[in-house]
Amino acid sequence: MGIAFPSTMTRDETAIARLARQLQGALVRPDDAAYGKARAVWNGMIDRHPALIARCASTADVVAAVGFARETGLSLAVRGGGHNVAGHGTVDGGLVIDLAPMHQVEVDPHARVAHVDGGATWGQVDAATQAYGLATPGGVFSGTGVAGLTLGGGYGWLRNTYGLSCDNLIGAEVVLASGQVVRASADERPELLWALRGGGGNFGVVTRLSFQLHPVGPEVMMVFVFHDGAGERMAEAIRFYRDFTAAAPDAVNTLMACGVIPPDPHVFPESLHGRPMVLFGALYVGPVTEGQRALQPLRDFGTPLLDASGVMPYVEAQKLFDHDYPAGRRYYWKSLNLSRLDDEVIAQIVVHARRQPSPWSTTDLWHIGGAVRRFGPTHAAYHGREAAFLLSPEANWDDPADDETNVGWLRQFLAEMAPFSDGGRYLNFPGFGEEGAAMVRSAYGPQYEQLTALKARYDPSNLFRQNQNIVPAERA
Repeated sequence: MGIAFPSTMTRDETAIARLARQLQGALVRPDDAAYGKARAVWNGMIDRHPALIARCASTADVVAAVGFARETGLSLAVRGGGHNVAGHGTVDGGLVIDLAPMHQVEVDPHARVAHVDGGATWGQVDAATQAYGLATPGGVFSGTGVAGLTLGGGYGWLRNTYGLSCDNLIGAEVVLASGQVVRASADERPELLWALRGGGGNFGVVTRLSFQLHPVGPEVMMVFVFHDGAGERMAEAIRFYRDFTAAAPDAVNTLMACGVIPPDPHVFPESLHGRPMVLFGALYVGPVTEGQRALQPLRDFGTPLLDASGVMPYVEAQKLFDHDYPAGRRYYWKSLNLSRLDDEVIAQIVVHARRQPSPWSTTDLWHIGGAVRRFGPTHAAYHGREAAFLLSPEANWDDPADDETNVGWLRQFLAEMAPFSDGGRYLNFPGFGEEGAAMVRSAYGPQYEQLTALKARYDPSNLFRQNQNIVPAERA
């Protein structure tokens, strides 16, 4: 298979050989036996064929790979954990910088800081930090890449207590488009740190991230309970969830999902398969006895179909969704900030949730409160804290023949929910970014203009464009 250089250039095997020699890691080509595995990403909807994959083992490797892309004009994608739903971690005919070999985590328990390589996953971070009874806000799936989640915001089980993942980013090492390696912190390039807190992969390759840690666990009270969602119960559950979260303290972090019990015999009794359900998930940060009292109403809402709640290690709570998202399944996720969650909005959510074509799909509601709201626009580029809830339907299915049906369900769902939103959304759940620049602009709101100016400063040629792209100011 030939390497797809831009048509204006001559294929330069010498330059490729030079890059291969420069790398401490491996340069994978289409003819290599390792290529099939190296190009694969988590979402089965994404099937792309890069010209080259640089499996970087060091920051110096990243510098060499960025230089190669800059000099040859080859399109560049950066992959951390490979779990980006939109597939931004790979590119047809271009160069992929794969950070997976860079996954070390160093913990300073006295300073309560973790230093994390750009290819690490949240499972690796949690394992290292929990050895000291510490954690930083991550996601809800242990295989998610740390860098990608953080740069896009970072919703997880600790958000209302300690903020989003990006809010806890206190430093970063970044390889710029020029090849320069810089540090972003409160004292060095603070404007770049601000941009990295939610601005995505627009400003460089983040090879190392430093996070503020907080006391968590090692055991936490976790609610994971499935209630009946038939008839009026689904709407009743959403109203109950709305009222419960409105009065909940910041130690309570919740997620609600509507759908049907999927046909998974390893998790659910066959008698429950296909039953309409609502899931209440919640984690309490603090003494487990307090958590049991604070979260009990979620369990008492009705007679549970299945209740997996209890006191458990924090690292296990972080893995509760792992089984639900196998590699190779087809995923299409979009999101919308809800300005309100009154009866009219709830009725529309229920109508569309009941239309889901796949039993693996869900309609998720993330409560936004506590520390998420306390961090403001001067702290981070992330925008969307004003909403009370994030609506995030997930289309998850297996058969490629069902692509159009599942994608169409979700797109119609959010199109009809648009009147109840300010237009903001969570860019880690962007669909395929099909709305282009309009989606990015609405997601960043008043922060957008500042981000375009910083993009012009740090990446004026828009080398880093395989993302939720912020166009440099003079090009916008």
